[in-house]
Amino acid sequence: MKTKIPLDFFQNYHILPQDECKVAVCEDTPPEAIEDLRLILNKDIEIVVFSKEEINEGLQSLLIEDISKSHEDDQIILTESDTQDLLSQTKDAPIIRLVNSIFLKAVDSGASDIHIEPYENEAHVRIRIDGVLQEIMKVPKSQFAAVSSRIKVMAKLNLAEKRLPQDGRISLRASKSLIDVRISTIPTIYGERIVLRLLDKSLRLLTLEELGLTPNHYNSIKHIISYPYGIVLFTGPTGSGKTTSLYGILTALKSPFKNIITIEDPVEYQIPGIGQIQVNPKIDLTFANGLRSIVRQDPDIIMVGEIRDGETAEIAIHASLTGHLVLSTLHTNDAPTAISRLVDMKIENYLISSSMRGIVAQRLVRKLCDNCKKPYNGLNRLRDMGINAHTLKSHTLYSPQGCPKCLNTGFKGRIAIFEILTIDEDIDRLIVKSSDSNDIRKLARQKGMLTLLEDGIYKATEGLTTIDEVLRATMS
Repeated sequence: MKTKIPLDFFQNYHILPQDECKVAVCEDTPPEAIEDLRLILNKDIEIVVFSKEEINEGLQSLLIEDISKSHEDDQIILTESDTQDLLSQTKDAPIIRLVNSIFLKAVDSGASDIHIEPYENEAHVRIRIDGVLQEIMKVPKSQFAAVSSRIKVMAKLNLAEKRLPQDGRISLRASKSLIDVRISTIPTIYGERIVLRLLDKSLRLLTLEELGLTPNHYNSIKHIISYPYGIVLFTGPTGSGKTTSLYGILTALKSPFKNIITIEDPVEYQIPGIGQIQVNPKIDLTFANGLRSIVRQDPDIIMVGEIRDGETAEIAIHASLTGHLVLSTLHTNDAPTAISRLVDMKIENYLISSSMRGIVAQRLVRKLCDNCKKPYNGLNRLRDMGINAHTLKSHTLYSPQGCPKCLNTGFKGRIAIFEILTIDEDIDRLIVKSSDSNDIRKLARQKGMLTLLEDGIYKATEGLTTIDEVLRATMS
């Protein structure tokens, strides 16, 4: 039956073929479609009733089989053919093995994202390792539709919808790791572009001591989170490690004597002993609405995944003024600019000054491979950058060389660089008078605040990263 009638017919009318004379139907199957099927086949058909969900799952499996058969003669390079297949319902299908190999390559490389990008003649597959995209393979144009369909089936997305963006998620186990995959598709002129964010649930969360803070920065953060109420903001672009830092702080603050509740989008890692809420706009569970309810749950500490609008900012500020310590993130380039951003959201200056305890800006830079980094005298390089080298304890810088341990990149892992603005009485008074970030930055610098660039240079002289990495993270 499956070879005589197009699969589209079964999908349109919610019919699942069982064998040559037997089909499964559901409540959405029109009776006329059954009669049409009898006329086409010219034979009696046995009818069984399934749920709509069972019909859809069966049709998805049929689609994968159909795709696989159409590509059985294609030559596909399997990069991880000796590794256990993922979601191996039909283990021998070439397209399934190809998609699994992409996942396994990304997981084994420690990648944070997978990009599948269709172009005129082929699709490029790239993975982001330590913040940098690297191409791992090209998929022929003839196979791209099958790869796209396989991923959409795994994420339970609408296979027929190719004109609108879609979001979904996949949970899978690969190389003994439990991976939560967030998938986003957008339509382009050559097909759907797919980006997958990989979250390794088996990884241990970093503690506050492991965030890469200098002793002064560590003491500053310990000070600003020691207040029983107020607001602490982490700022930076997407992918700068803000959420990781917040989780480190929550781990440090966690106590049997404190009620800690978070609202996040998404909940990236589950922390025992902390109540975590997932934002769900489909049912109007937004940051603002969720935060209103959290305040009525008698919390001591609240973490808001992101302040995106004035309404959320206002509720967070008022919560911090009524006896709660509020932690959140904001998208700004540096710490002083966060004040101006809140004012742009229509938050009054006096409310900001009354509630703000500290603002932490951060970026992630690639860490030099300890096995192959090479030292050199960086005095001239520092002078060319306009840096007073006499203020530094060391003029030694390091360059990446490349070795098998770092896949010949010269880098292995990432570390954070920080800029911490502690709100004291002088800065407090200045915020009431002015929200100009230049004035706030000038006063904070006089009080000893190190900029992102300065913290990066310090870590470069410690042999942790390179000047070029610091400039890439702070000047882009």
